[in-house]
Amino acid sequence: MDTKIGALDTCKPASTDVGCPPNSAVCAIQDSVPSSAVFNSADATLGRHLARRLVQIGVTDIFSVPGDFNLTLLDQLIAEPGLNNVGCCNELNAGYAADGYARSRGVGACVVTFTVGGLSVLNAIAGANSENLPLICIVGGPNSNDYGTNRILHHTIGLPDFSQELRCFQTVTCYQAVVNNLEDAHELIDTAISTALKESKPVYISISCNLPGIPHPTFSREPVPFSLSPRLSNSMGIEAAVEATAEFLNKAVKPVLVTAQDISTMIRCGQRSIIFLINNGGYTIEVEIHDGPYNVIKNWNYIALVNAIHNGEGKCWTAKVFCEEDLIEAIEAASGPKKDSLCFIEVIVHKDDTSKELLEWGSRVSAANSRPPNPQ
Repeated sequence: MDTKIGALDTCKPASTDVGCPPNSAVCAIQDSVPSSAVFNSADATLGRHLARRLVQIGVTDIFSVPGDFNLTLLDQLIAEPGLNNVGCCNELNAGYAADGYARSRGVGACVVTFTVGGLSVLNAIAGANSENLPLICIVGGPNSNDYGTNRILHHTIGLPDFSQELRCFQTVTCYQAVVNNLEDAHELIDTAISTALKESKPVYISISCNLPGIPHPTFSREPVPFSLSPRLSNSMGIEAAVEATAEFLNKAVKPVLVTAQDISTMIRCGQRSIIFLINNGGYTIEVEIHDGPYNVIKNWNYIALVNAIHNGEGKCWTAKVFCEEDLIEAIEAASGPKKDSLCFIEVIVHKDDTSKELLEWGSRVSAANSRPPNPQ
């Protein structure tokens, strides 16, 4: 794990080299660039360079939550053709959306603001780290002039220390870049992205809020393409795993269904997914481990909640089902006449409707958690 922080008071010649981790399988190839690839000053900015890099590696959608430290950065990102911004309701949702995007497309990216946004998205980044997903977490950071001034800024914990967020991300990302200087921004950004691709892990990029829109000579030409060494996989092993998984799911008496967040964003973006919400009226898994009054929750009318979010704008269809016949009918409707809508199906199940495997697992977890301390 590496951390790179931009220099504050040093000035070095602009370099045409782009970042490449030592012994990396991902690097930037130094090649001749045609003169036609030279950008005008409006496009030769830090923010546009980052945007071009994201598009180049296959990211066409970023998931963001605006905050005062990342607004200029967002302006630069959405100005790039081919890069679409998906505004999310909160940072954790943005992180999980980027997680799902990385699973589907190979790499994902989210954009949040300093500390309050960074700490909020952290759990999703930790999950991507455990799942070996290349996810680029971009944070709009403090003004570059504020580093080293001993000032207390908003979005901090009330101390003149801007490193709290960085220290948190050091534990769940494979590379961290703090960009507060234009001279080495090119190298830091490229190294972070190439490391995410090489390691198949999340990375953290913090960019000072006053830098994204400033032109610099290192951003004046088309980025040199990344070269990815091909990853060899065992095709026979993959086929065997897929067959075994399909066989297991086909035999399942109670197959797994899906839940989702950020319904309003999905409606606004015209998503046509089918969402299943399993409503069992409480925390069944926790009950099997250790029952108590804290496992009883106030049930919601989820259909009414989604309808309120829909509010007649966009395409959304909801259904509440109580039995297998209702579920089959709802799925047929969602796959047929309502296929052009976001479909939300609430499945009502009894709180004690659980599998034998879950009961056994709950008993084992309960026994493991209740072991007395070893003798001292």
